[in-house]
Amino acid sequence: MRGCGLGEAFKGGPPREGEGGLKRMERVQASHTEERRGFCCPALQAALAEQGGSGQTGSRLPLQDFCSPAKPETCQSCLPCPQDFGEDDSLYITKVTTIHMGNYTCHASGYEQLFQTHVLQVNVPPVIRVYPETQAQEPGVAASLRCHAEGIPMPRITWLKNGMDVSTQMSKQLSLLANGSELHIGSVRYEDTGAYTCIAKNEVGVDEDISSLFIEDSARKTLANILWREEGLGVGNLFYVFSDDGIIILHPVDCEIQRHLKPTEKIFMSYEEICPQGEEGAPQPCQWASAVNVRHRYIYVAQPALSRVLVVDVQAQKVLQSIGVDPLPAKLSYDKSHDQVWVLSWGNVHKSQPSLQVITEASTGQGQHLIRTPFAGMDDFFIPPTNLIINHIRFGFIFNKSDPAVHKVDLETLMLLKTIGLQRHGCLPQAMAHSHLGGYFFIQCRQDSPSVAPAPQLLIDSVTDAVVGPNGHVTGAPHTSPDGRFVVSAAATSPQLHVQEITLRGQIQTLYDLKVGRGISDVAFQRSSTQGNQYYVYASLQAEPDLLFLELSTGKTGLLRGLKEPPGPRRIVRDSGLFGQYLLTPARESLFLINGRQNALRCEVAAVKGGTTVVWVGEV
Repeated sequence: MRGCGLGEAFKGGPPREGEGGLKRMERVQASHTEERRGFCCPALQAALAEQGGSGQTGSRLPLQDFCSPAKPETCQSCLPCPQDFGEDDSLYITKVTTIHMGNYTCHASGYEQLFQTHVLQVNVPPVIRVYPETQAQEPGVAASLRCHAEGIPMPRITWLKNGMDVSTQMSKQLSLLANGSELHIGSVRYEDTGAYTCIAKNEVGVDEDISSLFIEDSARKTLANILWREEGLGVGNLFYVFSDDGIIILHPVDCEIQRHLKPTEKIFMSYEEICPQGEEGAPQPCQWASAVNVRHRYIYVAQPALSRVLVVDVQAQKVLQSIGVDPLPAKLSYDKSHDQVWVLSWGNVHKSQPSLQVITEASTGQGQHLIRTPFAGMDDFFIPPTNLIINHIRFGFIFNKSDPAVHKVDLETLMLLKTIGLQRHGCLPQAMAHSHLGGYFFIQCRQDSPSVAPAPQLLIDSVTDAVVGPNGHVTGAPHTSPDGRFVVSAAATSPQLHVQEITLRGQIQTLYDLKVGRGISDVAFQRSSTQGNQYYVYASLQAEPDLLFLELSTGKTGLLRGLKEPPGPRRIVRDSGLFGQYLLTPARESLFLINGRQNALRCEVAAVKGGTTVVWVGEV
């Protein structure tokens, strides 16, 4: 296969994302199975590069040759050559991550009917998070300790208390929920004080962390009581709502406004008002466009009419500074891998002079630099999110919704790398999503008119940057779950909602399609409180006062009714992070909090107008 002279190698199935640094890779393993049709390719091999720790750094995975008449899956994308091939005509994959899992097919040049397929499976040691790290409770109240684990294969969770297995102590008082991901104590006693260790284990590794519980009565206040408050009261675990009347900081447990930053309050570093008043001091509603959470330290929020971005200090609960940007900033996105906030501005009300700027060193809160990118003519961009397994993202995409192409960008150098044409499929990209499992990029294509059937999504393979083809019959905007396993697709103009799962071998499976009546405005994922590694979905209905509830594992649906008129045609829904149980959705003149664990309305917070920009801030 030198230079593809003897043959060609193809990656069949879905996408892969450049180099998505795989976290804790010291024991990553890869395995494969093979299918052939009358031709034996040279061996495909994967060189497993590890990111630290002990292990067989640089070891190779030979994909041996055995011929069989079994028919492989259709080959769908060609790997770049010749750089992927060694002198022995083998394919090498360095720095293997979950984006590389899938089918690899090779064939002799000119003999496409003769081919061999290898199925590459990537195994990942567990990575876990516990919540809370420390808590203090009084005797007689309930306490929960939670543990979230990800890995391939799916990890098994066990708990120890002060080194002793708690599974031997199960009772009405002590129970394990959601496949062990929650340890619940019904009524705590002094003897429940201890260090509770969550251990996640699979075939390729183990991870553990400690959640500490202190039981003390209110008369014996200690440092633990002072530093930790139930449900994270303080400056963390709060919703920030950017409304007509300034910034509302809302505590979901108490349904109380913890702090209200009025429009006339001053910006700390410049002494300007948060929202300047009109002529002769006439009050004007604040205008907000987009906001992002930067490492739970700062919130960056765009003020389009003022051509600036405000930086909110979460610890101090004050607006720290303003950063002048191009006219009409409309969309912000935080690139956690490079600590940068990307700012898309329209330039004018006709959106005819769009620009992309990047605020560097965003998590420092001050001394940032504003860089103008060389890109022109774009009207949207997409930066894949990180997660527990993939903690570094190297590439993003920019696109114009009237141009059949997406453009791949290096997030570090801010340089354009290549253009991926979509003309052959007649796709004008409208939105994108990504899953690290198999490395799929999902692209929503524009529907030209309501009378025309919606165009199906396209799939791009992030290893090869090749267009795989349509994502079956699935249409609408794609939304991926935090762990990358589920894809929910829906649109404001369509009554269809599609649910797909990506298997741990990188294969997309359609679970079911639902008819939801009206279109869908927004989607939020909520971890299941009864099943480990499962999710509920909450979706706002277009121009409707109701919220759709969907249990992904079963397809069961329900409606939360009576949430009043939405503030506009598109009603947002915001979740509260990895361990959160609350969701927030605004109405025209109030806010509604939903208890996701109980699938019930928590409360309504009245007298909040125009709260259409919302950010959740977790542990600080």
